[in-house]
Amino acid sequence: MLRRLIFTIAAVMMIGSWHLSLAATCPDYTALEQTPTLPTPEKESFDHFGSRLISSLYTPYHMVHDALVTEGNQATVVGKFDYDIALHKDLEDETVYAYLYGTGMNSWEFLGTYTTDSDGKVYVDAGKRAAGEYTVYMVVAGDLSTATGYLSVIEPGSDAILFDIDGTLTLTDFEEVGDYLGISTAKAYNYATDVVNAYKNKNYRIIYVTGRPYWLAKDSREWLALKQIPMAHLHTNPNGEIFQPSDVAVYKGDYIRQLIDSGVNIVRAYGNATTDIEAYADAGIAKSNTYIIGKHAGEEGTQALGEDYSEHYATVVANTPVASCSR
Repeated sequence: MLRRLIFTIAAVMMIGSWHLSLAATCPDYTALEQTPTLPTPEKESFDHFGSRLISSLYTPYHMVHDALVTEGNQATVVGKFDYDIALHKDLEDETVYAYLYGTGMNSWEFLGTYTTDSDGKVYVDAGKRAAGEYTVYMVVAGDLSTATGYLSVIEPGSDAILFDIDGTLTLTDFEEVGDYLGISTAKAYNYATDVVNAYKNKNYRIIYVTGRPYWLAKDSREWLALKQIPMAHLHTNPNGEIFQPSDVAVYKGDYIRQLIDSGVNIVRAYGNATTDIEAYADAGIAKSNTYIIGKHAGEEGTQALGEDYSEHYATVVANTPVASCSR
């Protein structure tokens, strides 16, 4: 009898350990927030006179598209290099240096030298990485202007919270404003910052999916930093157009399905627009886990938020258990 009891306890412990080993690795926000001193390569001359000209006349407006891959898969990170917030003159056929730092690393790794194509893009091979969070830093050789983005390498089952930005975290909807020049100074809803940070502290993966065109990534990151909202995976429209409402729902739904197919478990999704409701539903997110703020709150069976996030923070977010992940 005693032997059987001991065997049963041992078996239960083994099963518990097995389940624990299946838990996805928690997001490593520390790796993103505490990077070593940035690399400083030597400045080299541009290869083309036109590049020197646009560099001297216009402010760089570069960006790196955040990437998310499942562990074991090859990661490619795309950088886009252009100048001027309005004209967006592409930097063509010029040298860019790429570096990476993240989970389990002690220093920046040089990923290589790349040449921009006719669209001002480089496609950086980041290799196959262990599960974790990585910063990808790119430097234009001709003027040492830079761009930064993030690579998330996940294991299947990674618990995530998804946020729209405009009209969801910010008080104003970008589509209604139509003027992006002041977007980086937009006001946040009361307790919006607290909600996002609470999920971060509970080890959830934070993902932002916005209809903003890619050239607003720079302003978006500045806004997140200003409001002390976690720097995390940010997905903007990679094609650069300002979408019509019907297109936003399709774009967001398609990308969210990609995330789910990559192993992301979206626990909750936050939005404000009918396009958010449509996109989240099309991607398979339950209405019980879809939270809408603003004039469309509660529509089509979604969960209604109040005038801000204060009550939701106190009654829902604060009582949410920590994410199912392991360190």
